[in-house]
Amino acid sequence: MKRDIVIVGAGPAGIFTALEMIKRGTDKSILIIEKGVAIEKRRCPKSKTRECVNCKPHCHITTGFSGAGAFSDGKLSLSPEVGGDLPSLIGEELAEEMIRYTDSIYLEFGADTKVEGVGDPDAVKEIRKRAIRAGLKLVDCPIRHLGTEKAQEIYYSIEQYLFDAGVEMMFSTECGDLILRDGKCLGVIALIDGKPTEIYADKTVVATGRRGADWLERICEEHGIAHQPGTVDIGVRVEVRNEIMENVNNVLYESKLIGYPAPFKNKVRTFCQNPGGFVSQENYDGGLAVVNGHSYKELKSNNTNLAILCSHNFSEPFNQPIQYAKKVGELTNMLGAGHILVQRFGDILDGKRTWQSELSRSNLKPSLPDAVAGDITAAMPYRAMTNIINFIQAVDVVVPGFASAETLLYSPELKFYSNRVKMDQHFNTNIDSLYCLGDSSGWTRGLMMASVMGVLMGRYLTCCLRQ
Repeated sequence: MKRDIVIVGAGPAGIFTALEMIKRGTDKSILIIEKGVAIEKRRCPKSKTRECVNCKPHCHITTGFSGAGAFSDGKLSLSPEVGGDLPSLIGEELAEEMIRYTDSIYLEFGADTKVEGVGDPDAVKEIRKRAIRAGLKLVDCPIRHLGTEKAQEIYYSIEQYLFDAGVEMMFSTECGDLILRDGKCLGVIALIDGKPTEIYADKTVVATGRRGADWLERICEEHGIAHQPGTVDIGVRVEVRNEIMENVNNVLYESKLIGYPAPFKNKVRTFCQNPGGFVSQENYDGGLAVVNGHSYKELKSNNTNLAILCSHNFSEPFNQPIQYAKKVGELTNMLGAGHILVQRFGDILDGKRTWQSELSRSNLKPSLPDAVAGDITAAMPYRAMTNIINFIQAVDVVVPGFASAETLLYSPELKFYSNRVKMDQHFNTNIDSLYCLGDSSGWTRGLMMASVMGVLMGRYLTCCLRQ
């Protein structure tokens, strides 16, 4: 097989690469390879089964057209301060310009015109004042909330647009390896019906997302693609009653707080806040179960959930941060017999496990029905657990009641985007004709910045292939 462009991964970065090339009038053949299925075929059976059934061959929440992000909370962060380190690569001014342009594309395909977090600057100042008092930094980022179910409609429209424009998409197809010769990438080896098939291309774009971060890390090691171990995030998903978060939810929708709690001074941050949302489970290859959160436009719960993530950096002699995080997750899964663990914050402070009967007596009912009550401190590293506890107590100054005894902590919450591929501002790697995008590249975190990276890639490739 031979195509002009082959894109590995149909998440936002890969999608927007193809989309921008089409919008720029390219006549080049584009092939997208995706290990999951088309968006209209993505179905999580948990709404009927009430528990995760560990779908095979891949989890429908984390794989398929639009990737994992669109099937969680569907939020677009409209600030260059949020979403990774791409601005340091391309420049702050260009990042802001591209966020506005990319946002206009989402609006074109049906995104809600309402922007959260911009309506009450005086209330934002008051929240920031409390954050400063607690030793935290508030990043008040405007948010366009797509909603989990609305995001699926938007990405379905984009998928059909690409089909109609002649973009070829091969679903249920894994990329096994790259084809490299004399320092140049000539294409990929795809597993089609389990059979290795060589697909040659003038340009190869790898955009495998968080789900494919460990695969890309291995590929970089095997083929000498310049990269460096980066940050890995280990943490918990916290759930409280909506009444506790009511002020922040109404003013900001998502409170992005950053702190460096004593004694370790590691960076700890909130991430992916879901007012009226639902805690969810995702499964990775090998059976690893991790926790996440969903937020719908119409369907609402009585609770708000958000992640608290501790950033860990490794250098000498250890350089496998993804494997480290996986081991933490595997140990937690072991304690929960393959399920997500949940524990009350008060029980953590008291040094005891949580029992299922105690959860049933609480004001706060878990929105993840098959989470198993237990002791997450038995699996969480001491450093990370200490950071989480001290950070929660600091957030309580900003949001009174956040550190209450009945606040729920779910584990493990892990973010796999630690491998950072070395590249220039046009995303050229040290391998000719090979480009790496999105969260798996280590440069972005989230829907918007991954989409922006795709737009820039599409522009650059269109220009290159015209010459």
